[in-house]
Amino acid sequence: MAHMTNPLATVDQLYQRTSFSALPSDLQDIIFFATQTLTQAAGVLLRIPQSVTAQANVVLARYWLVESPLSHEFSDASAAALYLVAKLGAHPCPPRDVCNVYAYLLSPSSPLFKAPSHASDEKGKGDPSAYYLSESAYTAFRSRVTALEARILYCLSFDTHVALPHPLAITYLQALDFLSVPKTRIAARGVAYLNTALLSPQLLYLTHQPNALAVAAIYNAARDVGAKMPECAWWEVFDVDREELGFLVVGMRSLEGWVRKQRDEHEELRKGMVTRAFIEAEMRKRGLRIGNGSGGTGGDEVEDEEMAMMRRMDERAAQLDE
Repeated sequence: MAHMTNPLATVDQLYQRTSFSALPSDLQDIIFFATQTLTQAAGVLLRIPQSVTAQANVVLARYWLVESPLSHEFSDASAAALYLVAKLGAHPCPPRDVCNVYAYLLSPSSPLFKAPSHASDEKGKGDPSAYYLSESAYTAFRSRVTALEARILYCLSFDTHVALPHPLAITYLQALDFLSVPKTRIAARGVAYLNTALLSPQLLYLTHQPNALAVAAIYNAARDVGAKMPECAWWEVFDVDREELGFLVVGMRSLEGWVRKQRDEHEELRKGMVTRAFIEAEMRKRGLRIGNGSGGTGGDEVEDEEMAMMRRMDERAAQLDE
């Protein structure tokens, strides 16, 4: 059964992510959503199966539990995760294809993230020169991606296994009888909820097992299409309790409203992909120190994650020598 479960984020990892990061939680959420959306768009243009792209989303989310998003450009981390997962499966992508796709998605010609009115007024729209990748730019991008690929593997201890809830949702539907509604309709809606959950800053794929995600997607889909669900606590058959189901149902349905709110508050989200430069500028406006460690508005300087890791390694080496 190990192949049907995932390693979940620990309480300490989640606590450190929210309490000991220089990044405010709202900026972390924006980075997460924008980068995961970029990964999905790249998967579509590269014609990679959704299962591969979804695994890349989860791998990237796990990586950012270990290392700060500010360590590298967000688009580079997205490309590295997608390239890594695709290479490990049956659908590898040539590095040049990956680089070309990301060059397009990050160019002014790309409609990704842009509001319809802003996209129609974009001067570079449809201009191939806007996303032309020179040989030197390709070499630099490829070098960053391959370096990040190795970094991701190191941070995850080379454990890239991801069990997706999509097959489970289809299997569970075979055991349920929704009257007057075709199961194909519920299945399509359920898969859409599972794909949307990949973008949620609540890290649903890192805090819940695939069986719980599948049941919550089926529940949401059945509600949307007006299907009559069994009157008993049918979710318990699939080893999901009521509290967990309720949390996931709300989490999956709340993403759309959250995205609308963020787009209204941050104009940058309507112009294109969020960059590290934008996040750093936003932090400066708030008077926050930019770094990988704890942030603040002043006071004593604190060592960043890299320095802390080097110090711990030195201490460990000294203990071994003794």
